[in-house]
Amino acid sequence: MKKFFEFMEKYFMPVAAKVGAQRHLVAIRDGFVAIMPLILAGSFAVLLNNTLLEWVPAFEFMRGINGNVWWGTLAIMTLVIVFSVGYSLAKGYDEDGLAAGLIAVAAFIAVTPQAHGDAGWGYIHHGFLNATGLFTGLLVSILATEIFVKLTKRRLVIKMPDSVPPAVGRAFAAVVPGIAAIYTLSIIGHLFAVIGDTSIYDFIFTTIQAPLQGFGQNVGSAMVLSMLMNLLWFFGLHGANILDPIMNSIYMPALEANAAAIQQGLAASYNITRVFFDAFVHLGGSGATLGLIAAIFWSSKKRQDYKTVAKLGLPNGIFQINEPIIFGIPIVLNPIFFIPFIITPGILTLIAYLATASGLIPPTYVAIPWTSPPGVGAFLATGGNVMAAVVALVNLAVSVLIYWPFVKIAEYYYDDEPEKSKI
Repeated sequence: MKKFFEFMEKYFMPVAAKVGAQRHLVAIRDGFVAIMPLILAGSFAVLLNNTLLEWVPAFEFMRGINGNVWWGTLAIMTLVIVFSVGYSLAKGYDEDGLAAGLIAVAAFIAVTPQAHGDAGWGYIHHGFLNATGLFTGLLVSILATEIFVKLTKRRLVIKMPDSVPPAVGRAFAAVVPGIAAIYTLSIIGHLFAVIGDTSIYDFIFTTIQAPLQGFGQNVGSAMVLSMLMNLLWFFGLHGANILDPIMNSIYMPALEANAAAIQQGLAASYNITRVFFDAFVHLGGSGATLGLIAAIFWSSKKRQDYKTVAKLGLPNGIFQINEPIIFGIPIVLNPIFFIPFIITPGILTLIAYLATASGLIPPTYVAIPWTSPPGVGAFLATGGNVMAAVVALVNLAVSVLIYWPFVKIAEYYYDDEPEKSKI
């Protein structure tokens, strides 16, 4: 075990730390965080249409209103993420985030197909603006912002006199970099259309997004990603933040597709979405550490230090916050809890996937706050399905059983060698 830790600290930790601090991944992560209120609003509208309005006919008048909310949120998710990522990336360079976000949106619209069916030129189908266009939007936003930032830093800007109001000065400073960014993307889009007889959207969706979404729906890959997040946490790195750009890029389109299908009265088709992990896997936080807290209360007799940390961490754990446990037990670099902390998310992912794929519970389609308590989150994420809440609670019980023998091992070491009570 010692050699394994040394190997990970020497080769894995530096790479993981660099990935977590990579400018573009940070911008994508922050971009998704910024639009979370919109995702929650759209999901709430879909949830109401398929629960309250179905149960209480008197609220039928709200169906159109909720449809408008969905149209203004989930249906244009890519459009707002393009702005948000462009803004965040430019701010990371200490440049004008507002200008970068607006230029990124313009560049994205410039490369988006403008005809659909018999509608003719000048019509953009919402399918290009919702999560199905996510990868195209992310790549265009990053490329447009990079061009804007690089030209701005090289002082290829229109410099206005100091007497001009700052807002006007910033607007003129963005003219040359903005024109260059939009024209560059427009030229690329035109070349795709002329030479390849396709669009940037179709090319990226076919070669990148569709294969990744297929990869994401494989239960094995979902198990690996959930365990990798905990591996990062074990070494003191914020696994959720580091993997968020990847998880959102792969699983957010699946969530939006499920929500759109339910909104249109169709069946949801993706078993694994972004909220699947919050509802069924991260019970008490990464590693399902609410199960560890329960195992400590259940079986720890002499580890008063564990009991104290568990009591302090319980209120936070109920709402999926587990830093007090991860750093208080601690789990970080603790060889006793390495195995359960890593394997528990994989096992819970498998159980929830089998329950979903078998039809026992419906797929998740409602974005929920990640702080939703176990059971409650699964109930809401599946549109009020009671069996989904039961599966989440079963997963919680499984996590308790996985952690229990390791809590006893920790107590055994404490009995034999009190000075190692923090192992």
